[in-house]
Amino acid sequence: MKRRREVKRPIEFQSVIGYQFKQEGLLTQALTHSSYANEKHMKKGSDNERLEFLGDAVLEIVSSEFLYHKYPQLPEGELTKLRASLVCEPTLAFCTEPLHLGDYLQLGKGEDMTGGRMRKSILSDALEAVIGAIYLDGGFASAKEFISKYILTDTEHKQLFYDSKTILQEEVQGSGHGTLHYELVREVGPDHNKHFVVAAYVDTEMLGTGEGSTKKAAEQQAAYQALLRLRGLNGGDACI
Repeated sequence: MKRRREVKRPIEFQSVIGYQFKQEGLLTQALTHSSYANEKHMKKGSDNERLEFLGDAVLEIVSSEFLYHKYPQLPEGELTKLRASLVCEPTLAFCTEPLHLGDYLQLGKGEDMTGGRMRKSILSDALEAVIGAIYLDGGFASAKEFISKYILTDTEHKQLFYDSKTILQEEVQGSGHGTLHYELVREVGPDHNKHFVVAAYVDTEMLGTGEGSTKKAAEQQAAYQALLRLRGLNGGDACI
């Protein structure tokens, strides 16, 4: 079941992330989607797109440095692949879940009504915008601390999530204990705002379930939960 969204003021997000802005307007801008800015006829550049651009660059250098030191034996190509798995849209959106970032977004009515608070592209862009805002407000060290705390933790879990369907398929095939398949459990909502629940099975045994705004996203989450179960891991805190 979808969690009922309680919309909160953007500045309240400070208490969630443990960072107090000197310029609170930067945080409000970071959590302002273009649909809201357009609907409210705000001046050009009032949404979070420029901050997202900046935050993306900061995230790339911080994650690159982190991986360079963490994996001294990996060649450039492997480091690039690993970085992509950590900073791609699905993984960044995954990292916003324990923060409930979607609850603090300023969205236009249409975007809000069509599931914008759970849309991976909007969530990942907003997270990068928050990074950009922290960088402007508190400098590189503050932005690096935020990234290290909320994105560059538990990288093995994030790699597992990013490649969950591929890894699960390989493990099931390697075990020779059955055939992996996904089944749609439930589909709710109008065409413009669908919500899917999918289960991952090996033959008749259900190993995990997942939810998402697309079948693909739900399958990825189901595969991730199945992998955690197979490996005896706790999947609740993968991004915190």
